[in-house]
Amino acid sequence: MKPLIGPDGEAKGPPASGNNPQVDFSAYISIGDSQTAGHSNDGLYRDGQIGSFPNIIAQQLKAAGGGEFNQPLFDAAQANGTGYLKMNGFQPNGLPVIGRVTDKLAVRVTANGMTLLTKYSGNNNNFGITGIKMADIADANYGNKNPYYERLLPGTPPSNITAYRDFIIAKPYTFFTCWLGSNDLLEYAASGGTAAMPTNKATFYGLYTSLINKLVSNGQKGALANIVDVTYIPYFNTITVAGILADIRKVQPTANLFIRAKVNSSITDTTHTTRIATTADLLVLNFETTKVGQMVNTSAGLRPYGLSVDAPIEDKFVLDANEVAIVQDHLNDYNNTIATVANAHDLALFDVRGMSGLLKAGQTVDGVNISSAYITGGVFSLDGIHLTPRGYALEANEFIRAINQKYGTTIKTVNISAYAAVLP
Repeated sequence: MKPLIGPDGEAKGPPASGNNPQVDFSAYISIGDSQTAGHSNDGLYRDGQIGSFPNIIAQQLKAAGGGEFNQPLFDAAQANGTGYLKMNGFQPNGLPVIGRVTDKLAVRVTANGMTLLTKYSGNNNNFGITGIKMADIADANYGNKNPYYERLLPGTPPSNITAYRDFIIAKPYTFFTCWLGSNDLLEYAASGGTAAMPTNKATFYGLYTSLINKLVSNGQKGALANIVDVTYIPYFNTITVAGILADIRKVQPTANLFIRAKVNSSITDTTHTTRIATTADLLVLNFETTKVGQMVNTSAGLRPYGLSVDAPIEDKFVLDANEVAIVQDHLNDYNNTIATVANAHDLALFDVRGMSGLLKAGQTVDGVNISSAYITGGVFSLDGIHLTPRGYALEANEFIRAINQKYGTTIKTVNISAYAAVLP
């Protein structure tokens, strides 16, 4: 079932109600990263944009005084945007067959090694930018580095000089949602700790505080969201050490899995060692399990990949226990910052981290079972990080509940069973 979407791009659901005269919803903008943009299945495309949580919220706000909500949609001729993952069935062993949609793309040109997307120049209320980190919001050159931001700017690289935090406040608004900060951790985590380190805690605090100060400077109200515990998402919990060993030990009962891992949880110490993997080590979704046990050349001769101390699984495929500790430490600090800022400005706060724990346990909502399980859980898309339309409807509802609780409104939620998951 597809999400209940009309040809005008509006998410269809029961109307909102219960306006509070102290909260003006007439000009709503959304600020954030790929989740705000509607990124799904490892791509940004028109159907995903239409199913974004800000679009769902905006439609529910209409009965409470909400105005028009525009998004930077790809047009119908280029509806597939960047392209995206699509499930084409299942293999006999039950594993999914996943391909990539590559037609009707919104690719413009390649400049400075960056593939640019078709420009959008219309009215816009959704400022979700795939890949943006808190560390990027004050960078005047960011429009020359990120194609998702570049497509919203009038200029072309290298002429863009507008920082994101200045760009978003140029449009008049009365209410906002802000969900930033996930990528400040996710880039590090998704790379198995081999990419950029998490954003410095003090830097995050300073930039986040400054941003929200700007957003409320004329008395605007809004809702913030904290950061998901990335170790709960399917990208890190689908392929597991225990699962691989269960298969291997059917043939080799004493086998162990070997990985390259950090020797401690110091963010400045880059020393790694080879050791036996434990269940505290998280394998990433794109790790090819079929390679385990295959003979590979090493300095010690041919050895079975992953099953020998001489042929360990590379660090880029493993978020090891010490790297998990680094992620959790920064997650706690970032979320404390967000909570402090929300409290200081009397803003609504959606506890995404709390919701991620509930999803790991599994829940029944609107008559459908949901969880953080890959494919079958209904919430996460095929990339294991971003959400399905059903997942975004769930997030929209949680934002709405936080808004109602803070401001005394009675905006109605949507029925998430009416929105698509990976499986029907």
